[in-house]
Amino acid sequence: MRVVLSLGGSVLAPELDPERVSGHAAVIERLVEEGCELGAVVGGGGVARDYIGAARELGANEVQLDQIGIDVTRINARLLIAALGATVDPTPAHDYDEAGDAIRRGDVSVMGGVMPGQTTDAVAAALAEYIDADLLVYATSANGIYDADPNEDEEAVQFGELTPAELVEVIAPMSRDAGASAPVDLLAAKLIERSGMRTIVLDGTNPEVIEGAVLRGEHTGTDIVPSGGGEPTYWAQQ
Repeated sequence: MRVVLSLGGSVLAPELDPERVSGHAAVIERLVEEGCELGAVVGGGGVARDYIGAARELGANEVQLDQIGIDVTRINARLLIAALGATVDPTPAHDYDEAGDAIRRGDVSVMGGVMPGQTTDAVAAALAEYIDADLLVYATSANGIYDADPNEDEEAVQFGELTPAELVEVIAPMSRDAGASAPVDLLAAKLIERSGMRTIVLDGTNPEVIEGAVLRGEHTGTDIVPSGGGEPTYWAQQ
């Protein structure tokens, strides 16, 4: 099974904690042992926001701010690479060709951002489409997709399952609200819709949850199920 895992910076490295990074690396290694071909896309998290905030005060323009964010995601990618074994490509991929080549030759590919104006959410969706992945998993700090921000609204309702088109409908108004925070951004949602990618959005704070979701489809987050199902054949074999 070919899998793309999007690890939010707030999940992998909310602070510099080697044990947290090692825990996620161990899960990736177990997935590879189970036969998964895997690409991981790492976000910048709070560290990226801190750097971007400081640079904005210094007068940096939006492209420069995006470039700073990309640099931080690639540092986080190197942190994960350092925790992985010999099967990982030792250098973060800078584009989809590099990542795809590494995955096809049997290595784990880890990458961060690619270009200004594109989040790592979108990078993960584009990589999944590029390599014809069977499954895309977003490991975030929120347990799935809600109809409102659960941190702000105690009555926010979680969606257990959505179609890709429904995902776009839910995310679009959130993306227009100032300060809104959705676990997956609008461009990523549109790429998921375009590709018909089977996707899971879950709370990845505990890396064991990621393992169960990838190998067995077991999780308490949100399933994005394309028309016709699109369930990875691996699950049917378990």
